[in-house]
Amino acid sequence: MPNVPNALLQQYVKLTEFLGVALGPDYEVALHDLTDKNRSIIAIANGHISGREIGAPLTNVALSILMDRSYETQDYRLHYSGVSASGKQLRSCTMFIKQNGRLIGMLCINFDDSRYLTLSRQILHLCHPDHFARQLVQSEESGGTPPLSSPHRPETFRNSTEAVALDAIHHELNRLGISAERLTSDERLQIISALEESGIFLLKGSVKDVAAGLRCSQASVYRYLAQIKK
Repeated sequence: MPNVPNALLQQYVKLTEFLGVALGPDYEVALHDLTDKNRSIIAIANGHISGREIGAPLTNVALSILMDRSYETQDYRLHYSGVSASGKQLRSCTMFIKQNGRLIGMLCINFDDSRYLTLSRQILHLCHPDHFARQLVQSEESGGTPPLSSPHRPETFRNSTEAVALDAIHHELNRLGISAERLTSDERLQIISALEESGIFLLKGSVKDVAAGLRCSQASVYRYLAQIKK
């Protein structure tokens, strides 16, 4: 059992193990300690689902929750979309662990339903003509079914803070339709402003990672951040 400084979180370590066994191998259960955002996972069950281990950092969604402070009026967030490191779509839920009104941790459950989707498609092919089954599957894949309630972008699960930062940078570059090599000063400012709002700079060392991803110096990133705060 890992060394958890907070006695309340210590109780959730065993709960994490229990839920992983009780729910089964399609459910990942991860416990985050917010004391160290760069190495927040202190317990994880069925980590093969996201590819993470103990010591992995907070996700993009967890960082955004810290920034928007939605935990102050909610006790949990249910059924939002996530994407594993291998590209699998996951259904995610997070409970906020509070102590005297202060957020100290998060207990997250990520469900991989890929086995059941494959089975459901096989059943469709048994009871419907092939062309009809294909249409249903294509509709599902293109968003024809009601989507999970989620933030603006799905939760991504990474084992390093550098990967979390690069994910966020690539998202902003794709959104703007530009490459890092051809960024103007205004475009860099726009991207860094979005990264700051998303909580990326809550992670230690993120300035270095952002500078590398945006092809600029760390001093430039600090100047942009100072400009944003003004």
